[in-house]
Amino acid sequence: MGSTHITRHLRAPRSRVYAALIDADAVAQWMVPNGMTSKVHAFDSSQNGQFRISLTYDVPDTGNAGAGNAPAGKTSAHTDTYHGRFAQLVPNERVVQVIEFETENPALGGEMTITITLSDADGGTQLVAVHDNLPSGVPLADNELGWQLSLAKLAALVECAPSG
Repeated sequence: MGSTHITRHLRAPRSRVYAALIDADAVAQWMVPNGMTSKVHAFDSSQNGQFRISLTYDVPDTGNAGAGNAPAGKTSAHTDTYHGRFAQLVPNERVVQVIEFETENPALGGEMTITITLSDADGGTQLVAVHDNLPSGVPLADNELGWQLSLAKLAALVECAPSG
């Protein structure tokens, strides 16, 4: 089992960032790497609320995020579907998700934990995302790249949002 750790500074208040972490429409926009689209099937953003999301490669015969290799989905040929629950929600401070890929491949199975912590920093928000218990079939470098791409989309979403 592996782990990735990503830090990103966002020029937005913690309340705006937190809202984007627990809003289904926002998650569909940002929590998807480049070259993929997201479909939120179910999303209950309460404590122990459950969700189910699919990520599908835009062009199945090209490389994953420009990596040059043909993407292979974890659930079907070109789709990664996962389900999970919000294990902990601390408004404007922390979101902990426990997720699992819907797959028959044992190298991709098992529960993973994603912990996102928010703190005030330099007039904005410091976000720390830790993705623990990655299955052996998920290369750490690919997971880290996916998180970097997704957090860039989160930054674009929350930094452009109107104040409020």
